[in-house]
Amino acid sequence: MFVARTIAADHKDLIHDVSYDFHGRRMATCSSDQSVKVWDKGEDGQWRCTASWKTHSGSVWRVTWAHPEFGQVLASCSFDRTAAVWEEIVGESNDKQRGLSHWIKRTTLVDSRTSVTDVKFAPKHMGLVLSTCSADGVVRIYEAPDVMNLSQWSLQHEISCKISCSCLSWNPSSSRAHPPMIAVGSDDSVTYCGKVQIYEYNENTRKYAKVETLMTVTDPVHDVAFSPNLGRSFHVLAIATKDVRIFKLVPLRESSSTSVPTKLEVQVMAQFDHHSSQVWRVSWNITSTLLASSGDDGCVRLWKANYMDNWKCTGILRGDGSPVNGAAAHGTVVGAAGTAVSAAAQQPLVGASAGRYFFPHLEAPRPGSRLGLLLPPPALIEQTCDSESGYTQPAPPRRRHFKANTATLPPEHE
Repeated sequence: MFVARTIAADHKDLIHDVSYDFHGRRMATCSSDQSVKVWDKGEDGQWRCTASWKTHSGSVWRVTWAHPEFGQVLASCSFDRTAAVWEEIVGESNDKQRGLSHWIKRTTLVDSRTSVTDVKFAPKHMGLVLSTCSADGVVRIYEAPDVMNLSQWSLQHEISCKISCSCLSWNPSSSRAHPPMIAVGSDDSVTYCGKVQIYEYNENTRKYAKVETLMTVTDPVHDVAFSPNLGRSFHVLAIATKDVRIFKLVPLRESSSTSVPTKLEVQVMAQFDHHSSQVWRVSWNITSTLLASSGDDGCVRLWKANYMDNWKCTGILRGDGSPVNGAAAHGTVVGAAGTAVSAAAQQPLVGASAGRYFFPHLEAPRPGSRLGLLLPPPALIEQTCDSESGYTQPAPPRRRHFKANTATLPPEHE
């Protein structure tokens, strides 16, 4: 069962982004009121605002945390054409603010001539590296040569995407077989072209080169997110546009030479239009087994794949915490083989999405059949969330004895 808690954010305008730190114990929010707030989770499970300050002279679009290896560091970007890096300083023992923390601006990045729409720290194995993208179609990658001096950042790369940029995501893979890779999305609604571009670092030229454009994504893109790699030989990318899409990117390196750009085989793993509206954010869990998406329908939907790589909705969360009634599952689900099937035909599995366990489809039992009582044992069923209703169904009762002349089936869970 999902539990919703409301936090009085006290922002005076729209909240554009929410970001958790590496451990999930701290949270940062940013808003059109030009401020950033930092929240800490207490021992009682309650979130408390521990810092709030004005960060920019325009709407703040995004906020993100650096890896804690580099300290408590935040980055933000804004409509005022700048990105900023912030560091938390804890008061010394002889300070008036002993034990209290406050955030100090370490640097302002002013290279963009238009609104800076996204900012992301690179994976920690690359060092303290920060990337930004702007409405002028340029992705800029900065590096702090000395992690102890965050006031010094050098511009390492400028990538011209030739189309307005709205979001970006680093591939978190730390494998030596995978060079640094970054995905860039565009919300340009005028130009008809692929709205997601993939760039990869080339050791020979020491530059980022475009290796793929997802030509099937032609609608404005609001968010992109690479899933944690966990040793896979391929990459998985989630995209938020007018629907939710999940792509599988398989590297096809023709030779062992690093001077040759990697070619990617692009496969559509899943596509969902259950939000029936624009999708604004997609986010993976740490093990890349669960994808969350949020849209204009006011719901957060959770997606999970079974052992056959068939994706389905495992939960629907409304912003106010109320249950979602009669949320009809509609749209298209693309299986591992790439074939599209109607979601209405994807009947819930017996025990589907039951915690860590998945079960194959079972045909509906005939009236009077003993098969109606042969359900997976409760020990294997932790929790089942019906994607069509959003209700959490309890495990069926354990049945140890069967009657040969059973004429009726047990009542179905509503």
